[in-house]
Amino acid sequence: MGFQWVYCKGGHEGDERGRLGPNLNAHPPLHSPTLPQDVSLVVNVASACGFTDGHYRGLQQLQRDLGPRHFTVLAFPCNQFGQQEPDGDREIESFARRTYGVSFPMFSKVAVTGTGAHPAFKYLTQTSGKEPTWNFWKYLVAPDGKVVGAWDPTVSVEDIRPQITALVRKLILKKREDL
Repeated sequence: MGFQWVYCKGGHEGDERGRLGPNLNAHPPLHSPTLPQDVSLVVNVASACGFTDGHYRGLQQLQRDLGPRHFTVLAFPCNQFGQQEPDGDREIESFARRTYGVSFPMFSKVAVTGTGAHPAFKYLTQTSGKEPTWNFWKYLVAPDGKVVGAWDPTVSVEDIRPQITALVRKLILKKREDL
């Protein structure tokens, strides 16, 4: 079994494996044992990076297009690379919402590499064999929690859209079969 994605609005409940951190824009829990599993794209984001504009626009478009169909982007601000996410959580969330209309879940700032890396990123790195070396690393996570793809920031969101769409389509067909 893969990583169990669970988050709670601003709370501290949940085990170490499932805790993603406070959700900044108050979405309901995702990927809990009692709710249907979705396809997720987990991304370490930064507001002042050369990749910011293209990635935030692409991520929001993906969320808009596929979000209602068992998909969500999970964004984790990180200041480890070039100090390009220096602001606090509220300022980061406000920037993303105001500038890009972000509607996907954003979490508190985390470390994504090293001994202090967030447990979710430790899992993503161990499972994929790919550790973030800059902002906007993207990890595609299947409904069972397994990492099925990882891409560095030079790969655009549009470039990986076919893989994401195929995984969402596969999930929808499986759900129809289960009815």
